[in-house]
Amino acid sequence: MSAKVFVGGLAWATNDDSLRQAFEPYGEIESAQVVIHRDTGKSKGFGFVVFATKDDAEAAIAKMNGADLDGRNIRCDLATPKSGKSETLRSSLNYANFTKLWFVT
Repeated sequence: MSAKVFVGGLAWATNDDSLRQAFEPYGEIESAQVVIHRDTGKSKGFGFVVFATKDDAEAAIAKMNGADLDGRNIRCDLATPKSGKSETLRSSLNYANFTKLWFVT
């Protein structure tokens, strides 16, 4: 089963290919992506590497957490699902109930 690794503190110059190359020695990589700001087209300073197995991901985290990549010390951890206020609102209220509440008050 695949496992996603969060990689933070990336240099602005780090791209998908250099991220993949840095993590390749630790196992089979399914994908490597630096997150890009949609308006500016520049790196947001973090990315994700998806490994084929959790063991490979944990080995990469053990070796790469705090390591230097493109002149920056990076932070690595297993990625967790995104949760936010808007997702909680959407899951607790459906659209019809929300519109009733909005227009009644």
